[in-house]
Amino acid sequence: MSTLTPAAPRNTSAGPTALNTGTRKRGKSRMDPTRNNTAAGLAAWLLALLFVAPVLWMILTSFHSETDAATNPPSIAANLTLDAYREFFGQTSGVSPWPSLINSATASILSTVLVLVLAIPAAYALSIRPVKKWTDVMFFFLSTKMMPVVAAILPLYLFARTVGALDNIWFLILMYTSMNLPIAVWMMRSFLAEVPEEMLEAAQIDGAGLLLTLRKIIAPVAMPGIAATALICFIFSWNELLLARVLTGVVAGTAPVFLTGFVSGQGLFLAKVCAAAVVISLPVLFAGFAAQDKLVQGLSLGAVK
Repeated sequence: MSTLTPAAPRNTSAGPTALNTGTRKRGKSRMDPTRNNTAAGLAAWLLALLFVAPVLWMILTSFHSETDAATNPPSIAANLTLDAYREFFGQTSGVSPWPSLINSATASILSTVLVLVLAIPAAYALSIRPVKKWTDVMFFFLSTKMMPVVAAILPLYLFARTVGALDNIWFLILMYTSMNLPIAVWMMRSFLAEVPEEMLEAAQIDGAGLLLTLRKIIAPVAMPGIAATALICFIFSWNELLLARVLTGVVAGTAPVFLTGFVSGQGLFLAKVCAAAVVISLPVLFAGFAAQDKLVQGLSLGAVK
């Protein structure tokens, strides 16, 4: 009679060991989110410094003398002075920048207001009350931005000379309005498309007309988009140089045209140009900081569905 030999007990210690080893291997293979966040933060800071470094260098150069600003390589530890700013404000040259700054402010603000007055009803017709073949209309607006300004500057100059509009601030305002209107219509259409239709239907039931609907219903809801559009149009008008350089002169010259007057083929001018650039950039910076929250909301409007 055969006897059954009991089987040898299995070694169960290998199971937990293998399991723990696999767990440790899987744990090592995972990427540490803290390390990733740190690397992304460092990359963001380096990128920000890359963009801010030229601006900081321009500000530092504006406080140097012309001799120190023209050294190669530039001297960082040079003595600081306000001579360039005194030159810009006319204390030494006798030429005041205020007429040019006032012209820039007038042309930029009035053209921005006109752009919003024209762009909001146009965007309303293309988004909330869409017309037939509205995509063709939008492409037409976009096509007007495809032609470079330098290609149209000669006909504009001849037209302005014929009608006597050279060196006229109102003609420059008209040019800035036509320059910014296509991009404003494109932006405002995307913003107004996010207005809930229920609000418009409720306004119609209450008997509100078009102007009342635009003023009381659409404008408060789309205010971040309106602020973003206005700020961008203001920046484009304030920084524009080619039209102002060709179409204006002594009376209607703008701040960028005044800045180019410091560039000379004789003598040193780098510190004065940097000082002028710093002062002329301040209104745009102040406007951006003042409308920062509206700008972020407006540019992100419609990004998340």
